[in-house]
Amino acid sequence: MKHDPENGLTAAGPGMPEATGSRRMAWAAMPREVTAGIERLLGSPVTEAISQPGGFSGGLAARVRLASGRGVFIKATSALRAPAVADFHRREIAVSERLPREVPAPRLLDAYDDGTWVVLAFEEIRGRLPAQPWLREELDRVLATVTAMAEFLTPSPVDAAILGKPRLGGWLAMAGDAVVRNKVDELSPWAARHFDELATLEESASLDGATLLHGDLYPFNIMLTADRVFIVDWPHAWIGPRHCDAVTLMSSASLSGVDPQAIAENHPLTRGLDPTQVNEVLALHAGFLLRAAAMAGPAADPHLVTMMARLGLASLRWLRQRRRL
Repeated sequence: MKHDPENGLTAAGPGMPEATGSRRMAWAAMPREVTAGIERLLGSPVTEAISQPGGFSGGLAARVRLASGRGVFIKATSALRAPAVADFHRREIAVSERLPREVPAPRLLDAYDDGTWVVLAFEEIRGRLPAQPWLREELDRVLATVTAMAEFLTPSPVDAAILGKPRLGGWLAMAGDAVVRNKVDELSPWAARHFDELATLEESASLDGATLLHGDLYPFNIMLTADRVFIVDWPHAWIGPRHCDAVTLMSSASLSGVDPQAIAENHPLTRGLDPTQVNEVLALHAGFLLRAAAMAGPAADPHLVTMMARLGLASLRWLRQRRRL
């Protein structure tokens, strides 16, 4: 693999870094009063619970089998231990309750929030994550699903007041933070030399739109079955231009050696767009991720930091390619 010293990336990477965080809680480690509450919520005792690898949030993420024979996927966290994750769970409840049934997302079966513990129970999807590096047939399936999803989610079925701000942008905030900016400069010398241009793209970017976007559309939030694609984990949804999810997914696919530009030129959500519209998303995406990675302290999950850095650099690499067109 050819190394790109300007952007800190290989020209064709081995796919997404392993999406395994280190903060998961096992079912057996959960307080008994909480697991008993989950069983009451589900109307049946849990006979088996398998914690799920992957993902980065703290708390419980487990497939459980009930005495009734039903399978359910459970997410739970303590607001005392992980207040940010608890807030994400609360927002995911609100979003999931409002998603149209046509949207290929797991159905929220039930949820509760006692002020400390926040619990979500979803229908079990018996699928798998997409192969990494991407198989082109699987990537095409997912991109087709993203296209259809944009139709179902325009206009947004969720009020903006329920949602968080899009996790985009960071160049303007870094302008006055020499420590963070220097760390980003180490990740990408190209970004250091084009910092003003990236900040200008961020400042002038328009995120006007009416589509509910997933906001975190990467392979670790996608499940494949034999005939369907499911998009999971919706706490970071926001309302904006319908092409944004597709652009971030295409950008991340470049870590598998896929040329995102060739896909964008033919995809219905991106072909025919003003080139600046895609460039702005890439700049905003890279700014958020690289600033977050650079700001991460010693207690941060190293898997998450690596993931953010590589995804941000992938967007910069595609942006560099587009500037040469």
